[in-house]
Amino acid sequence: MPAIRVVLADDHEIVRNGIKILLESEGDLEVVGEASDGQEALDECKNKQPDILIVDINMPKMNGIETIRQLKSYSPTTKALVLSMHEDEEYILQSVEMGATGYLLKGSNKQEFLKAIHTVQKGEKYFTGDISNILVQHYLNLRNKTTTSPTPQETGDNALTKREKEILSLIYKGESNKDIAEKLDKSVRTIETHRFNIMKKLDANNLAELLRKIDGDTSLKQALELNQ
Repeated sequence: MPAIRVVLADDHEIVRNGIKILLESEGDLEVVGEASDGQEALDECKNKQPDILIVDINMPKMNGIETIRQLKSYSPTTKALVLSMHEDEEYILQSVEMGATGYLLKGSNKQEFLKAIHTVQKGEKYFTGDISNILVQHYLNLRNKTTTSPTPQETGDNALTKREKEILSLIYKGESNKDIAEKLDKSVRTIETHRFNIMKKLDANNLAELLRKIDGDTSLKQALELNQ
């Protein structure tokens, strides 16, 4: 039986090295490529066509969520398995919506990590216990909403999560990424990832465009004021 071919994407070399040693100690796993950012991961997948891309969320140039979204256009058969320290609901849901077939926390043990890889390779989905609970609760809430009222079109403030609205309101006030991170007790990298997602959802290329969109959208401005 051929080895499962893997590309590793994490901006910390020491983390990649550790994962590579762990995987290659198994007889049926082969690391065929490594990447330190999202674009590099996509290029590696295009060149190597691996079975699985193991990807972190926070990476420079292109984060893991955007990498997963674009993966199929670079390597149609490659499956995405997220390995992250983040258990924020927004990251998990966005990863799944973009096409991730598994989500694992970096605190997981070796046995669970290997189980996730083999499960994903078989075409099944794998989510660690806490992640599964978040997904189940989300879809139950979504089902309840759809049975009681029509689903709003996801534009403007409807497209943003509660956390993204909170961050956007702080951006609008002129807070820096560092200030927002301290206020919300998050890392600067986490805030940068949220900011990237906000700008993508609102189709803004820079801060000036983002602020103009807020000023020109009364409903969005009202939603942000509710989160201040």
